[in-house]
Amino acid sequence: MTTTRQLPVEPATNASVAPFGVLLGPQAEAPEITSVFYGDRLVMKKPAKFVADDTLEITVATLHRRPLEARWMERHFLHTQSFIPLGGKPFLMIVAPPNGDAPMPDFDQARALLFDGSAGFCMHLGTWHEVPLAVVDDTTVLILIRRDTARDLRNVVGNEAQGPDVDKKDIVARTGTILHAVL
Repeated sequence: MTTTRQLPVEPATNASVAPFGVLLGPQAEAPEITSVFYGDRLVMKKPAKFVADDTLEITVATLHRRPLEARWMERHFLHTQSFIPLGGKPFLMIVAPPNGDAPMPDFDQARALLFDGSAGFCMHLGTWHEVPLAVVDDTTVLILIRRDTARDLRNVVGNEAQGPDVDKKDIVARTGTILHAVL
């Protein structure tokens, strides 16, 4: 028997994203840094400590609408996977906070966050998530991901993927739960 948990969609803000990662955009909560060379004509922020190594690659992904639900959830232990929108189109993320060695996400803490297209998302290590969901077709996002993680995600065993950095679980098969975002 399958149970669907309804997750009301909420805007991705500094506060709503905080348990799962950091908002990447001009509204990010971080001190402003001006340039030695350009003064206040170039204002920068460093909102997140990005964790990765020399296997990092950039993937350009085009998302098409599909049901706004998570049937799988995954987490990463060795890098802070990030999603950055191109073209200003919104995308939705279903996430659950890191929970140490627990084998499954805590569904009671799962959230559906709507990113309006003006900011990206850098996840904390261990944040459970589903791949971004398109709200409109042809939504393009940059994905910062480890090369070996991308490889391990292609080596599916029993509808799941495992590797040194990735733990992707079929939450429907394991728990009978589907997480559904409600706009």
